[in-house]
Amino acid sequence: MQFSLWLALLGAGTLISFTPGAGAINTMSNALNSGFRRSIWGILGQQAALIIHILIVALGVGVLVASSPVAFTVIRYAGAAYLVYLGIRQFMSKPQVDEGAESLGTESAWSMFRRGMWVNLLNPKAIVFFLAFLPQFIRLDQPLIGQYVIVAVTVIVIDILVMWFFFAATARSFHRFTRDARGQRVLNRVFGVLFVAVGGLLAFIH
Repeated sequence: MQFSLWLALLGAGTLISFTPGAGAINTMSNALNSGFRRSIWGILGQQAALIIHILIVALGVGVLVASSPVAFTVIRYAGAAYLVYLGIRQFMSKPQVDEGAESLGTESAWSMFRRGMWVNLLNPKAIVFFLAFLPQFIRLDQPLIGQYVIVAVTVIVIDILVMWFFFAATARSFHRFTRDARGQRVLNRVFGVLFVAVGGLLAFIH
């Protein structure tokens, strides 16, 4: 891959990662509930889904999904339902500390990884996006595997850095609200509403 093309990929990938979405909300929620360091597990789960999306597109399956209204609709509503479920669970979750105490949640790394993966995986529009995005940086007259590896590594590294050092770090500013049960309850409801809102957008905006 030419260096100038890679720089274009770097810029596009950075802009995409900074665009708020379900992944950003999930990352901030994890950082608030489990801490900045442990939020990396949810971010890694999101990257696992990203790798799967890239593989789907690279193998040509993405074209079939994008061209099949039934498959696209089924995955779209499944993803929306999952986000709504996460939102309701977050909204209804009880504070994890007593009044006046301060603590972080004890959700397992695997649980955060799995949730992060499903948040990104159940988003058919990501497949459609990569169908439009990846070809811009792939040259058919050059070995394809190496190009896809470069694209995947670049996009994943960018997304990890943005998610962890921007969205998860931003959540630190809300930590003062988690020092009591009332603050936790407010944040749980805010993030619950955000999850439901993103799920609604995924379901109803075409």
